[in-house]
Amino acid sequence: MAIQWFPGHMNKARKALEERVADIDVVIEMLDARLPASSANPMIARMTRGRPALKILNKQDLADPAVTALWLDWYRARPGTQAIALDAGEKAPSQKLIAACRELAPNRGGLDKPLRVLICGIPNVGKSTLINSLTGRRIARTGNEPGITKGEQRILLADDFELFDTPGMLWPKIEVPEGGYNLAASGAVGRNALDEEEVVLELLQYLARHYADLLRARYRLDTVEGLQDFELLEAIGRKRGAMLGGGRVNVQKAAEIVLTDFRAAAIGRVSLERPDEWRVWEKRAKEEAARRLAERQAREAERTGKAKPPRE
Repeated sequence: MAIQWFPGHMNKARKALEERVADIDVVIEMLDARLPASSANPMIARMTRGRPALKILNKQDLADPAVTALWLDWYRARPGTQAIALDAGEKAPSQKLIAACRELAPNRGGLDKPLRVLICGIPNVGKSTLINSLTGRRIARTGNEPGITKGEQRILLADDFELFDTPGMLWPKIEVPEGGYNLAASGAVGRNALDEEEVVLELLQYLARHYADLLRARYRLDTVEGLQDFELLEAIGRKRGAMLGGGRVNVQKAAEIVLTDFRAAAIGRVSLERPDEWRVWEKRAKEEAARRLAERQAREAERTGKAKPPRE
């Protein structure tokens, strides 16, 4: 299943971002620490190529700390890139963020050439909560539904530090299927764009491979090993009383329980991808895209060949 979600206001945000980037010294991209690569917007990467970048792995308190360390190393190994991990609710994150940006643009600063920083990220990544923490007051709306921030905001964090906040934005086509499922599981995608049961089955497959003990403990299961994803979901439904008449499991209700638990870290601190896994997923997605393109070109060549008039 391809998960795509690109409402009209995101297209408007994309155009605004293209115009703003020309005046920006540092680009901050907020990522979900549980799925850093899946939550990295390739459209933003293209538009901001060559600019110093700060990657914020947000919601680190929900993620597996050992895996977060791998991702911080992954991003810090890139030229012109710094990476830090944060909780959006931290009381005083501004000094850490400002220091990292100044390190990336040491020639900017002072009232005559203020440091201009753009902060962007996918919907529901916690950007608005962080903005409110940075300023010490509620200037950005927050909530559990993606797409709350609709327009750009300019925030002065210091006399010579201007922060431009942009609406959360996805991209028109999610090429890596695993990335689409991870985004959906995190709540970055509107509910009308996904099949929750299918998303949860993918989520349970991954958790059973990497966090079987946490699943057993959370849902008081006798075993996780050897169960198919749908069997695991049904077992959770039975344990949680998500039942219909005739002893049937209410699969939709069970799926909602698992999604709610994952998003709240009730299952435990888990991450849905590691750098080595992402390399494999991305390579496979590129090969599949190349295969589809070749098939399309072959069909087009055949169609045009048939359309040619016979030679005399």
